[in-house]
Amino acid sequence: MQPYWEVLEEILIDEESLQRRIAELGAEISRDYADSDALMLVCILRGAVPFLVDLMRHITVPHTIDFLAVSSYGRGVRQSRGDVRLTFDLQSSIRDRDVLLVEDIIDSGHTIASVLELLNARQPRSLRVCALLDKSERREVVVPIHYRGFEIPNKFVFGYGLDLDEYYRNLPFIGVVNLEKYQPPE
Repeated sequence: MQPYWEVLEEILIDEESLQRRIAELGAEISRDYADSDALMLVCILRGAVPFLVDLMRHITVPHTIDFLAVSSYGRGVRQSRGDVRLTFDLQSSIRDRDVLLVEDIIDSGHTIASVLELLNARQPRSLRVCALLDKSERREVVVPIHYRGFEIPNKFVFGYGLDLDEYYRNLPFIGVVNLEKYQPPE
């Protein structure tokens, strides 16, 4: 696998900007859920994990966490195919809970719409979406985003949880992939 700097076209969102915005989101969520006794953060694996960890450090109200995994991208695929498959389910009930779905990026909207439909059927008290990145130019399905980190252009991004063929999730920034220089692993 190539070193990240060989495929990095530009840093779209630097580490300082990410952390500042996440702190702001945490404060906003804390205010909005100040009276909740049943807040649960549901993280969509794997890309949203770094975002969840940093976000929950800034949420001052008591909350629990759980995880689910869905698949909508194939290896080497650069955009969602629209077909969504649940690969790991929640371990806790969300019935009568205030659920905040934590996602790394929303582009076409197909994945998050499917997840919202699945979770709504489980009768949460409330269900909201917190997305670090919103690629609204690609939206094909209208989805509610209650807490938005950044709106980004229609560019292929990686870093801070977002992968490039499962690599580079560890980068502390969001970068744009230089598709002309990127060589997928064999």
